[in-house]
Amino acid sequence: QVQLVESGGGLVQAGGSLRLSCKVSGGTFDNYAMGWFRQASGQEREFVGYITSNGDRTFYAPSVRGRFIISRDNAEATVYLQMNTLKPEDTGVYYCAASRDNYSSRHSTEYDYWGQGTLVTVSS
Repeated sequence: QVQLVESGGGLVQAGGSLRLSCKVSGGTFDNYAMGWFRQASGQEREFVGYITSNGDRTFYAPSVRGRFIISRDNAEATVYLQMNTLKPEDTGVYYCAASRDNYSSRHSTEYDYWGQGTLVTVSS
């Protein structure tokens, strides 16, 4: 079955950077649009950004646009989330998700496979 495994989370000071990785196995990564979502404690899961299957287009939530960058390496079946100029409000569990039908979407319901999440904590 398709598995997604995130890594790279941790504790960082405000203004710092982190890079998250999401390794996909068991499926056809080249065909998947990939999304990143996050969930703060007590909050609903929210969209962060997505990248198309061939990496030619990305889209970001306004709250992270200009600070976060999504990229992918299809040879490694891995998608990345580079997070710069981090703020305390970026704290949360970050999830990657794959759309097997290549839907590049802001909506979590369009994604079929999810990772277990990785915790990012930004201290002030």
